[in-house]
Amino acid sequence: MAAVTTVRDVLYRYAFARGVYERLVGDCGCHPQVARNAVALLLWFDGQAGTSQQQVISRLPGMSTTALDHLITELNCVIHCLLMRDLPGPPTPLLSALCQDSRMDHPHFFPVNRGLVVRGVADLLDGVCTLVFDDRLYHLLRRHQTGLVGRNPELEAPYAAAVVTVPEDCRSMFVTFSRGQPVEREDIFGYFRETWGDCIVRVLMEKTTGGAQPMYGRVIFKSKAFVSLVLNGVDRAPIFIGGREIWLREYIPRSSSSSN
Repeated sequence: MAAVTTVRDVLYRYAFARGVYERLVGDCGCHPQVARNAVALLLWFDGQAGTSQQQVISRLPGMSTTALDHLITELNCVIHCLLMRDLPGPPTPLLSALCQDSRMDHPHFFPVNRGLVVRGVADLLDGVCTLVFDDRLYHLLRRHQTGLVGRNPELEAPYAAAVVTVPEDCRSMFVTFSRGQPVEREDIFGYFRETWGDCIVRVLMEKTTGGAQPMYGRVIFKSKAFVSLVLNGVDRAPIFIGGREIWLREYIPRSSSSSN
């Protein structure tokens, strides 16, 4: 019978990733959401190597803070490129060297693979990274390592790799339009479907009367991770659809809704 993988096993396995996350937040002053997205992206690159070893992540603990600052700048540019459909891939000399993958130097690498990359990173954010970025679990693990606590049922629990679906409100974004420049529901849906693939559930629009144009709407994604990747540390994120700018921010549910 195969050994059962426990929560503690997963925390140990991703200790390097956790260490990088803590350095990005503590030493580099990164927004936690930016740090989470960056580490998940690095883990995705590691997964493309075809081995279980975290070859990229394992090189980072000894990296200087200055070098980490450069790396996070490159990773942020990559995430921005993944969201903006018409942007060429950014130069990523440090990331390319760490991954030992010269394909990243080509400006079409990220645009061509954006759906594959985003869905892979989203799977990590919704899956194993829920443990990697759990401050309470790592605090518990460190108390266990130092002998302050004994065997703990939470750490010894079997790790369930299945992604837990969260309520729609938690994976939704509020979208607003410039006055006189609304974007059609189908165009918003199509933008994300064509850019990231199977990532979106539906788009709701403001109910209007008398032929008035809607001023806002709601985008519901299949996963909370897509919201994280859109915002990447900011309160509002702009995108252009058909030459028209729309703004997306985290959806905060109200007691009553005027969307259909």
